Amino acid sequence: MTKIAFMFPGQGSMEAGMGKDVAAAVPEAMAVYDAGSEASGMDLKELCFERPVADLVDTELQQPALVATSLAFDAALRARGISPSVVVGHSVGEFSALGSAQSMSVRDAIALVRERGAAMAEAAKAHPGSMAAILGLADEAVEALCQKITNVWPANYNCPGQLVISGETPSVEEACDEATREGARRAIKLRVSGAFHSPLVAKAADRLRPAVERVHISEGVAEFMSTVTAKVEDAQRYRELLIDQLTAPVRFTQAARELIAGGVTTFVEVGPGNVLGGLLKRIDRSVRTFSVNDLKSLDEVTNALG
Repeated sequence: MTKIAFMFPGQGSMEAGMGKDVAAAVPEAMAVYDAGSEASGMDLKELCFERPVADLVDTELQQPALVATSLAFDAALRARGISPSVVVGHSVGEFSALGSAQSMSVRDAIALVRERGAAMAEAAKAHPGSMAAILGLADEAVEALCQKITNVWPANYNCPGQLVISGETPSVEEACDEATREGARRAIKLRVSGAFHSPLVAKAADRLRPAVERVHISEGVAEFMSTVTAKVEDAQRYRELLIDQLTAPVRFTQAARELIAGGVTTFVEVGPGNVLGGLLKRIDRSVRTFSVNDLKSLDEVTNALG
C-alpha cells in the first residue's frame, strides 16, 4: 500500500485568489473558509479570493489565510477519498498539519494562527531582526558561522544547500558577507518582518502559550511528523512543540528524510504554491511529489491517487 504524506507550507506560499476555484467546486472546502472566518473574526473568503498578494504580506493576515487555504484543499482531497498516513508542516504549516490530522478542529487551528500571527508581529516590533537564505553552502558551514557570530541562528533547514538564518540585522548581514566569502552561491535577505525561529521572538511564545493550552488536542487520524524534532510525535507533546516551534529551527530536511526512511513514497503538498515540492525534489528525487494548489492540480492528484 502506498504510504502518503501530506505536507503543509509556511509563510511566503501565498497567491492572489488562492482557494477560490476549489471552494467554488467543493462544498467541504468552502465550509473551511466559513468556519475559519467565524473563528478568527476575519473575512477569509474576501481576503483569499479577492485581495491582491500585497495585502497578504502582513504576518497577522497571512497566517490565517494560508492555514485556511491549506485546510480547504485538505478537505477537498478527503472529499475525493485521498487521505494521508502522516502529516508534516513547515513552520505555521504545522497548525495546518494538526488540523488535517484532526488532532485539533479547523476552527481552533485557524483561531490559533490568528493569535500566533499577532504574537509574532508584536514580538518583531519589540525586538527587530532579519532573516536570510544562504544558498550553496553545507549546513555545517552555516552552523559554524552562526556559532562564530553573535545573535544569529540557523532558522530553516529547507534542503541540502539551502539554510535560512535569523537574528539581529547587523549579525545577519555579517553572516551573509562571511558566507559569500566562504563560497556560498548567494545570500539573500528575506522579506519578513522579524527574526522568526530565533530566541529574539521568545515573547511571541509567551503570548501564544495560553491560547494553545486552551484548545482541545488529541491523537489524530494520521501520524504527526514534527519539524522541531524531526520525529513522529505523540499528542501529549503537541502543545509544547507548537510553542517551541516559534523559536526553534524548522528541520524540514531532516523530517523529510525521516519520512522517506519510514516508508513514505508519495508526498502531496497541500496549500498555495509549490515551494515544499521543489525542496523535496532536492532532498530525494526518488519519491513522488504532487502539489495541490488549485482545481486543476486537485483533479490531477485525484486521477493519480484516487
